[in-house]
Amino acid sequence: MAESLPLEILTYILSFLPLPDQKEASLVSRAWYSAAQNALREQSGLISLDLSGCLELADGVLLAVSCSLQRLQHLSMKKLHRLTEAGCKALGGLRELRSLDMAECCLVSGQELARALGSARGAPPPLASLSLAHCSSLKPHPELEDQSLGPKELSPKPQSPSLLRLQDLKELDLTACSKLTDASLTKVLQFPQLRRLSLSLLPAFTDRGLVAVARGCPSVEHVVLSHCSCLTDEGWAQAASSWPRLQHLNMSSCSQLTEQTLDTIGQACKQLRVLDVAMCPGITMAAVRRFQAQLPHVTCVQSRFVGGADLTLTL
Repeated sequence: MAESLPLEILTYILSFLPLPDQKEASLVSRAWYSAAQNALREQSGLISLDLSGCLELADGVLLAVSCSLQRLQHLSMKKLHRLTEAGCKALGGLRELRSLDMAECCLVSGQELARALGSARGAPPPLASLSLAHCSSLKPHPELEDQSLGPKELSPKPQSPSLLRLQDLKELDLTACSKLTDASLTKVLQFPQLRRLSLSLLPAFTDRGLVAVARGCPSVEHVVLSHCSCLTDEGWAQAASSWPRLQHLNMSSCSQLTEQTLDTIGQACKQLRVLDVAMCPGITMAAVRRFQAQLPHVTCVQSRFVGGADLTLTL
């Protein structure tokens, strides 16, 4: 008689059994197996999982997580060096995911990740935080590079898989994703709600990319651009006005910047509280002091080795 029950009813009945009994019930038939699996998923209240540094884990872990922990909201998989883009397909099953950390997952590339997280099939998860730091294989979706070469602009809501569909993003870390270029960043970084952004150690990131990112992410409050050696005063002259809410800015080791950029930021970013210009040889201590006088509410200026000096101003 139980065999004739709808799957939903059978799942509801089995959900009252303790876990060992659910496992026994799953052996009765295929229908009972499906019901027992559904009951197990519905009972799982885990919303946060940290698998960082579990070096032996591979693509199968994502399949297991997406099947058994569908209510998961926070997932960290730092340094899972065996995880590949093939495993990312399973991320599409985590529809409640709010933060994802895949830093140093060096075999993950952008195309399959975009397909999993921003698929046109259904709404993407309400992802608010995404870290792909040190993913050296991360490349933009080929569609982005192709369109960057022509006059046609990318649709704000692309029909093909794209990270652009993750419009709930508030934090994004692309540190040391060294294969990303101005062309891809210009197309991808259009997140009006983004608050925190890290683009450190991007050797191909230039003024063009800076201006486009500033216009595409106007609500940013915390920006890290350290070791972006192609950025110049001209780029900041165009970008600074797009970030009036900026509070924390790290420009350490940006070797081409001069005191002109400090003047620009001082005029455009009145809410700034923390500034890091360490290892910027084109900025002098005199310029740092003028900036501090211009914005007295700035509580910390990291200025080690600017203009050959080794100083940190903290108020």
